[in-house]
Amino acid sequence: MVALIVGILFIAFAVVAVIPVPGLLNWGNDVVNFLKGGAPVLAVLIGLVAVFIGIADIKDRIEAK
Repeated sequence: MVALIVGILFIAFAVVAVIPVPGLLNWGNDVVNFLKGGAPVLAVLIGLVAVFIGIADIKDRIEAK
């Protein structure tokens, strides 16, 4: 129950921080810049995982024969 409440509080904080309302945190532009910078890094990591899964799949097929 505590984890659920903490999770809801964190989600509410994230929403309030991104909403462009004067007087609040107004981190919307910073969040967008972070996502722009993080997207290529995330794409590389996902690509590496996909390559490793593909290599493991090929090895499993060779072993099955």
